[in-house]
Amino acid sequence: MRTIVVGATGTLGGEVAGALEARHEVVRVSRRGDPRVDLADPASIAALAGVLEDSDAVVCCAASAPLTPLSDEDFLPSLRAKLLGQVELARTAVEHLRDGGSVTLTSGMIPEATPGSAGGALVNAGVEAFVQAAAVELPRGLRVNAVSPGWVRETLMKLGMDESGGIPAKEVARAYVEAVEGSMTGQVIGRRAATG
Repeated sequence: MRTIVVGATGTLGGEVAGALEARHEVVRVSRRGDPRVDLADPASIAALAGVLEDSDAVVCCAASAPLTPLSDEDFLPSLRAKLLGQVELARTAVEHLRDGGSVTLTSGMIPEATPGSAGGALVNAGVEAFVQAAAVELPRGLRVNAVSPGWVRETLMKLGMDESGGIPAKEVARAYVEAVEGSMTGQVIGRRAATG
């Protein structure tokens, strides 16, 4: 299978690409690499169409939704890449993937009562609702799912936070492999799938 991993230079994306490379031809895509895509830029998503052509799967590990207070002028712009960018990536992929291909997006989990988390909660819920609803519309046996990884241990370490509640990126990567290689569609694979 030819699998495109978007965000492949990141902590999680690198692990996902590595886990898939054992059985797949993997094309690593990132904001600064070649091929290049920036989920906040619809033109760069459209330009990725040629890379997606004749591929079997696309996995998106690229986007984040930073903690942004409701009153911050960056609140709405912070939603664009992770929510609208992933949706546009999925819509573009559907036009170019081989029959029976799959799209795997990333939502997430934010601890309750975290100041500035309203945007992230909106994005995560939106991504999950999108995959559940879009799955019934996909043609040609295509599938769409999301992985909701929770906190990744290595990310917590980089942020200087307590890493004890995080899941190692290598374990989270298993959920993405399950989404690519499985038969499910319209599903959100959460912490259980990532650790089991």
